[in-house]
Amino acid sequence: MELKDKLIASFMAFENEVDLTHPVHEIRSEALRNFEAKGFPGRKSEAWKYTSLERLQKIDFSLFPRQDNALEYRDVKKYFLHEIDTYKIVFIDGVYSSYLSETTHDGVDICLMSAALTKPMYKPIIDVYFNKVASREDSLVSLNTAFAREGAFIYVPKNKVPRKPVEILHFSTGSETAQMLQPRNLIVTEENAELQVIERHQSLTDNEVLTNSVTEIYAGKDAIVDYYKVQNDRETASLIDNTYIDQKGKSHVSVHTFSFGGKLTRNNLNFYQDGEHIDSTLKGVTLLGEKQHVDHHTLVHHQQPNCESHQDYKGIYGQRSTGVFNGKIIVDKIAQKTNAFQQNNNLLISDKATVNTKPQLEIFADDVRCSHGCTIGQLDKEALFYLRARGIPEKEASALMMYAFANNVLESVRIQELKQRINKLIAQKLGVNLGFEL
Repeated sequence: MELKDKLIASFMAFENEVDLTHPVHEIRSEALRNFEAKGFPGRKSEAWKYTSLERLQKIDFSLFPRQDNALEYRDVKKYFLHEIDTYKIVFIDGVYSSYLSETTHDGVDICLMSAALTKPMYKPIIDVYFNKVASREDSLVSLNTAFAREGAFIYVPKNKVPRKPVEILHFSTGSETAQMLQPRNLIVTEENAELQVIERHQSLTDNEVLTNSVTEIYAGKDAIVDYYKVQNDRETASLIDNTYIDQKGKSHVSVHTFSFGGKLTRNNLNFYQDGEHIDSTLKGVTLLGEKQHVDHHTLVHHQQPNCESHQDYKGIYGQRSTGVFNGKIIVDKIAQKTNAFQQNNNLLISDKATVNTKPQLEIFADDVRCSHGCTIGQLDKEALFYLRARGIPEKEASALMMYAFANNVLESVRIQELKQRINKLIAQKLGVNLGFEL
């Protein structure tokens, strides 16, 4: 049975486990009908021209966990940002782990999506925010919405700041030969609130896992949100990540995406600016080898005047890896005085690596400052010769240049311990120990 047919057939079993009278279930049913009509996207779609899901559709994925699997903290400690204290929302094979988690309701709500969808106290928030900014046309977002039940729920009221950052971690134990997970996250930061979030999906075995994730983020007026995605999974893990961000006036939201592993990773990142004096930051570092594939699709929609957006994606591709970048900036006619910047730079360190990049501007206003650009090249041989002439071995000299290449992305990471962790991951991928941090 093809994956699409299996998903549609399993919806009835899913309905046996949820409240059919809840208003959200009508949203689920409508989403399933949309997915049934459209199915999985194919390469005939311009947005999926360079990324194929055909192989994944032929795998017999388990859709629901069959048993509870416990993990000891010592076995997964290395995947946490254990250098600092954080709130933690942890899922094992899609099931919440209270043992590994630390949630709170002390002034802010850092807890579970399942609780938000079922408890009356959260109904006003769900009614206002759930599935409001996420695309209703994207078939994979609709698929996630149809099975939306579990994930992270974070609500930061007006003028509040959580005492520490939040980690969202999804572990796959390999208890099934192949497993599909569909987490749904809802994050709401009201006026003048602040939040820092680190998200990671991690397979613990070489069994196939496909994660189809959707995150909705709402930043109220003057809110500040820093979101970090660490993607360093095994080569049998595939991730389709859809993140939608709605910003109000004077808010600042930044998303950093670090893509270092996984068989196939697709990052769809969408910003919608609904107010003046908004700042949106989208940055990423991709470092791949083997036959890994990462596809970044970004959208920043400037809907009001006097706003800024900054996109900067760096890619380093070795062996037979493939990178895709498709970035779009839309500036509405009313959005005068917009300042939008978009840049995608790539290094090919193998003759067999491939990059497809397409920065785009759609500008309907006349008083704006917008720029975009992309480069695909190799390491500068003259600079490499300069370093080697000063006693630096070739491998370390190449790594040093690649570190410098990625530095302007790393320097904007505001959690110092996370920056140190990312530096170590890059050094491991490059196979060197440079003895310094950027």
